Amino acid sequence: MNDITLQSVTGATPLMTPVKQSDKASQGSGFGEILNKSIEAVNNQMMEADELVQGLVSGQHANIHETMIALEKASISFNLMTRVQSKLIEAYKEVARMQL
Repeated sequence: MNDITLQSVTGATPLMTPVKQSDKASQGSGFGEILNKSIEAVNNQMMEADELVQGLVSGQHANIHETMIALEKASISFNLMTRVQSKLIEAYKEVARMQL
């Protein structure tokens, strides 16, 4: 199973220093890439839980404990993802309301 991990930002540049295109590639993954990986991990957990449910229903396996744990992990991950999404939208709206 894949775990969602938070990565620390290392090698951050000061706010007013211009960043060259070649420097961006050497800094590592950006926010969008981290977000995409996290969404992909949540999607993988949801698909794994769905496969376990299908296997339980079809009689391929009878391990209800593993199935319920996978369902709860997927549910918690999805709830966390939706909360992060709402916080990002709130932050975007707040920045949009700022007067320059």
